[in-house]
Amino acid sequence: MNNREECVLLGHGSGGRLSHDLIKNIILPAFTNPALAELHDGARLELGGARLAFTTDSYVVKPRFFPGGDIGKLAVCGTVNDLAMCGARALYLSAGFILEEGLPLAELRQIVESMRQTALAARVDIVTGDTKVVERGAVDGIYINTAGIGVMLPDVHIAAARVKPGQDIIVSGYLGDHAVAVMSERHGLTLPAQIVSDCAPLNRLIEAVLTEVPQIAMLRDPTRGGLATTLNEIAADAGVGMILEENMLPVRPEVLAVCELLGFDPLYLANEGKTVIIVEKEYSGKVLTIMRQHELAAAARIIGTVTAQPAGQVALRTTVGGLRLLDMLSGEQLPRIC
Repeated sequence: MNNREECVLLGHGSGGRLSHDLIKNIILPAFTNPALAELHDGARLELGGARLAFTTDSYVVKPRFFPGGDIGKLAVCGTVNDLAMCGARALYLSAGFILEEGLPLAELRQIVESMRQTALAARVDIVTGDTKVVERGAVDGIYINTAGIGVMLPDVHIAAARVKPGQDIIVSGYLGDHAVAVMSERHGLTLPAQIVSDCAPLNRLIEAVLTEVPQIAMLRDPTRGGLATTLNEIAADAGVGMILEENMLPVRPEVLAVCELLGFDPLYLANEGKTVIIVEKEYSGKVLTIMRQHELAAAARIIGTVTAQPAGQVALRTTVGGLRLLDMLSGEQLPRIC
């Protein structure tokens, strides 16, 4: 056995191919059940006649503070957004802190205050939690785990099985801002002021869309692994193909410039305040109208179409008319961006 088979690699946390294999080969066989098998951003459950959504995530971003956000804001937004992608109204969160001995209390207060403000903006309550302190060097300052519970919106059924050929693929705005903002802070790069993390709670935006268009087939937020990896996961689960239009992809020129300079592809960069919506063409115009009225989705646009073939694959139609196959992220592109 080689080292790749014998131990965990950074790439196992990328959200890409290695993450997918880790879940498929180790996690799913151990805990298999219908709710987990959906592999969505959270589990959809029924309890006493109520349709609920439940999710959890852990945050280890480095650095802890970056343009447009910090680890506390990220923790609240990430969990609220996962509930929203299930088609649920987020209600309650938990917060678990793993703190390194020596972390300045002033920094902890700043992070907790950021969480308070973000929860207030998202209209959710943090109702329970836990705190552990470990010796110096055991963690990098602070790690946060959040879990969330919400109630499913009426007549909403988000599922890969509802993704069909002919549907439109919509993205809510500019891609790659979060990853580039974190990278710039980590490496001390001087970037244009407009490049800040897109970290934001999407629940009010998504609820506005679902209230008017409950026919939405699929919602996902393209976080780890970026847009390309997220769409590959959906295409594989739904047994469909997808074709994206390069000239319709919303990427800021400044982000493109950084990507070209450093050899990154914005389609694989993480986002923390964006959503992908897949819906029948007859509803696309209405969805875009609703989204563009919201400050977090003013740049929303249709970027592609679901196709019958090739099943399980995503392609990009380039500006010169050729097709480029987009696979899942392989390996680790930007470690610790969430």
